[in-house]
Amino acid sequence: LGTVIKCRAAVAWEPSKPLVMEEIEVAPPQAHEIRIKIVATGVCHTDLYHLFEGKHKDGFPCVLGHEGAGIVESVGSEVTKFNPGDKVIPLFISQCGQCRFCKSPKTNLASDRYDVMSESDTRFTCKGKKVLQFMGTSTFSEYTVVNEIAVAKIHPSAPLDKVCLLGCGVATGYGAALNTAKVEPGSTCAVFGLGAVGLAAVMGCKNAGAKRIIAIDINPTKYEKAKVFGATEFVNPKDHNKPISQVLHEMTNGGVDFSLECVGSVAVMRSALESCVKGWGVSVLVGWTDMDDFAARPIQLIAGRTWKGSLFGGFKSKDGVPKLVNEYLEKKVKLDEFVTHNMTLAQVNDAIQLMQTGDCIRSVLSVALQ
Repeated sequence: LGTVIKCRAAVAWEPSKPLVMEEIEVAPPQAHEIRIKIVATGVCHTDLYHLFEGKHKDGFPCVLGHEGAGIVESVGSEVTKFNPGDKVIPLFISQCGQCRFCKSPKTNLASDRYDVMSESDTRFTCKGKKVLQFMGTSTFSEYTVVNEIAVAKIHPSAPLDKVCLLGCGVATGYGAALNTAKVEPGSTCAVFGLGAVGLAAVMGCKNAGAKRIIAIDINPTKYEKAKVFGATEFVNPKDHNKPISQVLHEMTNGGVDFSLECVGSVAVMRSALESCVKGWGVSVLVGWTDMDDFAARPIQLIAGRTWKGSLFGGFKSKDGVPKLVNEYLEKKVKLDEFVTHNMTLAQVNDAIQLMQTGDCIRSVLSVALQ
């Protein structure tokens, strides 16, 4: 059968410590599995969340990274829809097509995965130890093994160092506006947090035909970037001595039609809800966190607001990602503008630091040579 591949990977041996470049062994793909050569990967805040905030001691050692793109190296038995050489994006939400979630048009969740950050089953070893695969993907490695229900085959001409962003951040924010909020033409929207997810949400609002898109961040340097994606106004909460929801109510004659929280802070989630207009305002939680309870007064919802959440932008993963890649190739979706830094996998700790300080939108790391 297949052979073990030895390759370079950035290993997170324990929480809150820098990643270490190691030689790891990647086992051959088993039935229904695909071994992928990762060509490029983005660094997403959820990687940092697992490393610094999640406090899941049993989720280490692991190889992080879940926003990657690559080329099929080999396939296990029973795999019929993928061949070596295919361009692919590994997915942290699978789509089996069989379970009740996959069969329902109401959701993009699968019957597995999304609550477990690092599963116990893995194809990686390093120095004789089992190394876990983060979110089933582990794109901070030159090679990874993923179940075929969590791999999207994409257009052969797609540039992998750009479309990798559709594996998480851009799909997440863009879809939250289009699929979850269902932003309407002529509406007024507010997007809280202008990282890659928030900027993608701004782009989604624009493509949905929103008239006003108010971009909100405590970092004023983000405004110029937000304008590129379609923001019409910018508000820095630090410039005001009253709650941001009050500022937005005054700007919009009673509140916005749609708000999207793209930070992952329960305090910001509450502000986003309270910024909505009564009667029909919709607020969507997009930022990932599972650390704290969120809270609001019941009257907010009794008065007609809707509070909902979005995972991976509501896209059914295997169906949605190839379409998004095509939209990028047709210039309907921007990707290049998200990339502020291009680095190598060996510089992953620098990329993590850039994200912690807010000095980047997306760093894309080149991993294996194409």
